[in-house]
Amino acid sequence: MIVERSLLPGYLTNTYLVGEPGGAAFYVDAGGPMDPLFAAAERHAMTPTHVLLTHHHHDHVLELEDVVAQHPGIEVLIHPAERDLVPAATGDLLPGRAVQVGELEVQVLHTPGHTAGMVALLVEGEVFTGDTLFQGSVGGVRAPGATGYADLRSSVMDTLLALPDETVVRPGHTDPTTIGEEREHNAFIRIWRGLDPEGSSPCVALGEPATLILLGDDYDGGHKAWVRWPDGRDDIVPGSRVERTG
Repeated sequence: MIVERSLLPGYLTNTYLVGEPGGAAFYVDAGGPMDPLFAAAERHAMTPTHVLLTHHHHDHVLELEDVVAQHPGIEVLIHPAERDLVPAATGDLLPGRAVQVGELEVQVLHTPGHTAGMVALLVEGEVFTGDTLFQGSVGGVRAPGATGYADLRSSVMDTLLALPDETVVRPGHTDPTTIGEEREHNAFIRIWRGLDPEGSSPCVALGEPATLILLGDDYDGGHKAWVRWPDGRDDIVPGSRVERTG
């Protein structure tokens, strides 16, 4: 199996081409730039038959019309909860039901939190995690369509971390990692596993008083913050919107 990646400047969003040389292939998301992936498909004599969308956010579907124009008749699949948000979608990605692309069988894992219809795609020991799990970080739950902290935590801990440690993680932004690497070194996961303590510093988050549980890394070199509101609710917010007050 060959995996080619294209990185969208500014957003640092990944689009992937996955397939077998001389056979069928699929794209994971369509944020672009697409020309390098079109060239890669030609170089490997691949025939892209599917676009599998991890979720509907703009930076993951930006070049979808170009993909459809390049490959007339290509199937564009997304979780049914988000199908109405992507007019070019032609079908559904149903959790628990595999998508067959040539000789490759792609397992669909529902991983809500960042969005309601977020999916991860598992194929031949590699998992494309969208915006749920990154190298050293996890997804936020403040973007359009988010379903909240509890869903995100469950998607990471109960679904993705159930995969073998050697599973290669190809996230929706920046660099690859492995499940084992994130299990041992991701600061969010270490606290969720009980390996490290929660923080307790008072802070102001999004203009409101809160407790700072963790100021963790984010994929763009900045920070992502896990905060707890006075009513006990947990949240993950941009680190740039958090100020320590004690």
